[in-house]
Amino acid sequence: MSGLGELDRPGTPDVPDAASDAGAAPDGRGTGVPRRGAADPVKALMHRHRELCERAVDPLEIAAGLEAHGVTDRTAARFRHRDVFSLAEEMYARVPRDGDPPPPAAPAVLPRPRPDWALLTLLPGALCAATLTGVRLTDGRTCLLVAAAGLLATVIAVHAALRRGPLSGPHRAHPGLQRTEAWTCWLIGYAALGDGLLRAAVRGGPDALPDGTAAGPWPFAAARLLTLTLACAPAAWSAHFLAVQARRRLHSSRGLEEFAAGVQPLPLAALALFLCGLGALTALGAAALGEPADYAPVLTLGALLFLARLLTVHGFAHAPAVVVAAAGAAEALAPATVFAGRLPGCGFLATPVEGLMDAWGPAGVPSLVCASAALLLLIHATRTLTRASAHARTDQPC
Repeated sequence: MSGLGELDRPGTPDVPDAASDAGAAPDGRGTGVPRRGAADPVKALMHRHRELCERAVDPLEIAAGLEAHGVTDRTAARFRHRDVFSLAEEMYARVPRDGDPPPPAAPAVLPRPRPDWALLTLLPGALCAATLTGVRLTDGRTCLLVAAAGLLATVIAVHAALRRGPLSGPHRAHPGLQRTEAWTCWLIGYAALGDGLLRAAVRGGPDALPDGTAAGPWPFAAARLLTLTLACAPAAWSAHFLAVQARRRLHSSRGLEEFAAGVQPLPLAALALFLCGLGALTALGAAALGEPADYAPVLTLGALLFLARLLTVHGFAHAPAVVVAAAGAAEALAPATVFAGRLPGCGFLATPVEGLMDAWGPAGVPSLVCASAALLLLIHATRTLTRASAHARTDQPC
């Protein structure tokens, strides 16, 4: 797991040695003739981070920026401050401002969510439900037109939900974000159609049954698709919960270690909150469409996509891009190995997938792949989302 931990680690800290620059020992007594212009180490630090100090709206943002550059509480002690937060307060106070209001106090209660993003997160599920209803009530060319129009509308609604509120990403898109979105579409498509594809591959072809007769229509897991679109709402609320609680810890903490200890349970709590909502939606969608409730593939895929979006929102887009792409490639590889096993002398290639299907059915492949990928992202999230810098730069409107 050390590889994932290094993916988003900040670069080498660019912090001067305060004691040597000031020509003084840590206790303030001079050890020699101080160099010209280096008697104020905090001023030198402010010069190095001038842009951060000028655009900061409160000391907490400066503290988060310093932490992102590698400044720790131990480093702050060389500037004669007990922690990074105290150092940031002095830096913020020394930046010239005319008529600026005092730093905002910590909110007493959770702010109410804005109705725009709250309604947008409900739109994908509503459109998907309407599309599935239209498909069941029509046939022939009309059914195809309804399915195409509904799919397009649902995709647009999901895109809008991910651009507003707690699920909106950073202003500067990560280079791999488009590839992540493409692999996400593949994962959702596999959730709806992958079981039929894998079952057909094991049987020997899309039209073959074990007795040689023709197979019926390709099975479509409509309940899974409906559940995943409805999951935009609990995902947004869980991300909102994490952002507000982390911001509150940022206001109340007096050191980076104290903040990290207070925030560490929050990603787990947000994930648990999301999975509870997703589990309820899985049962509801299955009952509404008369299909079995496939908890394992839906919960594991939902956890993977939620953690990937959560990390992307907080500025750590590289690890989700790698892990989501690896999960999508693994799901694509499963039926490919089964088809490749039909070649002479290559039967061993299909053995792992066929064994997994015999044990857990076709849903075992996506469940195992997504669960492993989600676990990797969860471990990565517990290490990265405990940084103050991760939450200061994602102060989304609530």
